[in-house]
Amino acid sequence: MLKDYSALSFDIYGTVIDWETGILTNMRPLTDRLSQEMSDDEVLQLHARMESSHQALTPAKGYSSLLATVYRRCAEAMGLATDWEACETYGNSVGNWPAFEDSAEALAYLKQHYKMIALSNVDNRSFAGSAAKLGIAWDGTYLAEDIGSYKPNQRNFDYLLGMIDALGIEKAQLLHTAESMFHDHVPARGNGLDNAWIYRRHAKTGFGATMDPGKLAETTYCFNSLREMAEAHEKGDI
Repeated sequence: MLKDYSALSFDIYGTVIDWETGILTNMRPLTDRLSQEMSDDEVLQLHARMESSHQALTPAKGYSSLLATVYRRCAEAMGLATDWEACETYGNSVGNWPAFEDSAEALAYLKQHYKMIALSNVDNRSFAGSAAKLGIAWDGTYLAEDIGSYKPNQRNFDYLLGMIDALGIEKAQLLHTAESMFHDHVPARGNGLDNAWIYRRHAKTGFGATMDPGKLAETTYCFNSLREMAEAHEKGDI
């Protein structure tokens, strides 16, 4: 039952922050210059490939700096020139990406019932901008900048499991809550964690701004929004 868990660990971007809208909006200085239009999904998948490769190649690089490089590589793939100032502007945009409309209310409800942990592939400055939109005090904030690697790296989940032990939370009491199969659900299940899939892309095809994980991970729960998860907890029927 949802009420049997004592803590939730969250992916942030794609789950409670609408990173696809953030990416597409802030990539427009490039995409508006294209002579041949790319679909939103084509832009997101190009971004996913560039981001994933650079996260694997430069795991210690901060997310804002990494995204600046991703922007330049996307420009090159589109056959466009760009200057480094534009790349840095993109890298610094993360804190301005919008929250999903249901996120703040659902998080406030869930905070009444669980310890709330963020496990995110960003730097502290970017997360601070996003956290201001979400409105809760997190019980643990475990970011790629602090860990030195990016999900789905095993190191990030080792860090999470070590930190919850320090908080007095048993693994069986933790429910990992995320949208991304690639970054979160496949490694979470590989580490024996129960999981809730917040399937934001349920009305779309493909994986958007995340890489195709290959085989989908099993899920303990699946909801189309965080509001659905909060409502299921309130009803107490699963």
